[in-house]
Amino acid sequence: MEKRLTEYAHGGGCGCKISPAVLREILAGVPGVPDPRLLVGFDSSDDAAVYKVRDDLAIVATTDFFTPIVDDPNDFGRIAASNAISDIYAMGAKPIMALGIVGMPIDKLPTAVISRILAGGKSVCDELGVPLAGGHSIDTPEPIYGLVVIGTVNPGQVKRNNTAQVGDLLVLSKPIGIGVLSAAMKKNIITADEYRTMLNLTTQINTPGASLADLDDVHAITDVTGFGLLGHAREMALGSSKSLAINYSKVPKIEGIESHVENGVFTGASTRNWESYQGDINLPQKFPISSRHILTDPQTSGGLLVSVSESCVGEVLSLFESEGFSQASVIGRVSAGQPGVVVLA
Repeated sequence: MEKRLTEYAHGGGCGCKISPAVLREILAGVPGVPDPRLLVGFDSSDDAAVYKVRDDLAIVATTDFFTPIVDDPNDFGRIAASNAISDIYAMGAKPIMALGIVGMPIDKLPTAVISRILAGGKSVCDELGVPLAGGHSIDTPEPIYGLVVIGTVNPGQVKRNNTAQVGDLLVLSKPIGIGVLSAAMKKNIITADEYRTMLNLTTQINTPGASLADLDDVHAITDVTGFGLLGHAREMALGSSKSLAINYSKVPKIEGIESHVENGVFTGASTRNWESYQGDINLPQKFPISSRHILTDPQTSGGLLVSVSESCVGEVLSLFESEGFSQASVIGRVSAGQPGVVVLA
C-alpha cells in the first residue's frame, strides 16, 4: 500500500514549529539589526519583517513552510500557500509576489505527487493575483513546502503585534482546533465533515487584515498559528507590556474538538507549547487539562487576533462578516497590570 503523505513527516503544518522556549534560546545569541529603516524585525516575534523604502512605502516580507498536514497533495499545497500569504495580511499589507520553497524526498515521492503540491500552492497565488515568480528546491528526507511572500504597505498603516492598548477588546476571526483535527486525521477518526471544515478554515486567507490597516482604532494584530491562541496572545501581551484577559467560553471552537480532546486526541505540540510559556499564563483553579490543550492547540493558517478600541469593535466584526469570517468573536480585553495572559473560566 502506498504511504500517506503525512506518514513521510514527523509532524504536520504549524504543529512542526520549534517550540517557543527552544526558539527563544536559539535567537538569544543572534544580535538585532540596528537599521532605522527596518520597522519590524525578529525582535518582536511578529508575523513578517517590514522595511521602509520611502515615507509612503514599506516592503513586507515573510517566509513560511512546513511538512504535510493532510494527505492530498493539492490540498497540502493550498494550505501551505494560504498560511504563508496570510502573514502579509496580518501586518495590514497586501501581497505582490511569492517564491516557492520546496524540499522533497525525491527517492520516495513520485514527481506527479510533487507537481500536485506545487500546483495547489500556485492555484492560491493565482486566485489572489499574486505572481509565483520562482523559488528554490532541494532533496530532503521529509516533504516541505511553503512560500516566501513579499507585500507592500504604507509605513503609517503597519499593524504590529506589540501595540495593544488598555481598554481594547480582543477579536478572534476564526475558530480554533485545527491541530486537534489534524491529530484525528492521523488516527483515522476524522469525519468527512470535519475534514471539509479543516480544509475550508486552513485555506481561508486573512484578507481582512489589509482593510483593518485603514482603521486607526485597530491597534494591534497577529495571526494565531503554531504556538496556539495562548502563545500568540502572550506575545501580544509581553510585547505591549499589557495584561490580556481571554474568556474561554467566548473563544470560537471547531464543533466536536472538545469531545476529541476529552478522548485523548490532541497534538504533542500543544504540550510543548504549554511547557514553553506557562509562566506567563494565569489559569483558573481546576481549569480542565482538555481546555488547556485547546487553548495551546497549534493552528495552521489560523485566524487573526485583533486588539481594537471598544468604539470600533462593531466595525471590525462587520468587516470580518462581510469577508466570510462569520465566527469572528470578541474573546477578551486588554488591561494594565502584569504582562501576560489571564484565562477566565
